[in-house]
Amino acid sequence: MKEALYYEHLDSEKVKCTLCPKGCVISESKTGVCDVRENVQGKLYSLVYEKPVAIHIDPIEKKPLYHFYPGSAILSIGTYGCNLDCKFCQNYDISQEFEAKQFEFIDDVNPEKIVQTCIDKNIKFVAFTYNEPTIFFEYMLDIAKLCKVNGLKTVSVSNGQINEKPLRQLINYIDAFNIDLKAFNNDFYKKICNGDLQTTLNTLKIIVEEKKHLEVTFLLILGFNDDESEFVEMCKFVKSLGDEVAFHISRSFPRYKLEFESTPVSTIKKFEKIAKEYIKYVYVGNV
Repeated sequence: MKEALYYEHLDSEKVKCTLCPKGCVISESKTGVCDVRENVQGKLYSLVYEKPVAIHIDPIEKKPLYHFYPGSAILSIGTYGCNLDCKFCQNYDISQEFEAKQFEFIDDVNPEKIVQTCIDKNIKFVAFTYNEPTIFFEYMLDIAKLCKVNGLKTVSVSNGQINEKPLRQLINYIDAFNIDLKAFNNDFYKKICNGDLQTTLNTLKIIVEEKKHLEVTFLLILGFNDDESEFVEMCKFVKSLGDEVAFHISRSFPRYKLEFESTPVSTIKKFEKIAKEYIKYVYVGNV
């Protein structure tokens, strides 16, 4: 375990996590909504520090990043947990459906080993992905700092649900982001994801302000976030982030708790055409 960087004491028994907009108030021996940050005798600890459940070498385009060193291999890392509860989650087995007792079976992998693996395999990039990297903030930050020292570049694939202060700290050590923009409707964020649209929009603005490479992904779900007028407003917002921000429209398939039809390729193509009226670089995925 590793003591968390962002929390405050409320009283002798409760702490408040200040890492993300959930602001979980956590009693002794309990965790926040991510299920991986626990109050242990009045201190908040990360249960997933040095506890990755997925380490793979991927093509960088899989993140997806199409305009950031295309053709490169990237070492990708994920843990258990997430600070959202998306009913259509594609990786729900590691983000939602796990138990704390599973942690004891995970081998410790320290930041030095991650970096050494990259050096040994001549890989120049590390991605924090698969689940939401915000919830393993301390692990991500320590790896990213070590990567910077060793000339490796880092990528965060995130839902953007992080408070400004930790984001401002992290962004000094992350070279590129792909942020999921799940809808342009706060009701969708609240009811389907248990999240907050404005937080993600603020994250996107800060990334651009800090002049970091940014690509945005939108998973199109038939009957849930496929309102064309809302999509136009989303495209206008993405355009406002700058002409160099690539936009990915991904086809969705039924997963986890949400029942829906797989998005028809014809619908993906229709939304691609709309997006291209506003955004310079538009790509479709999962087709």
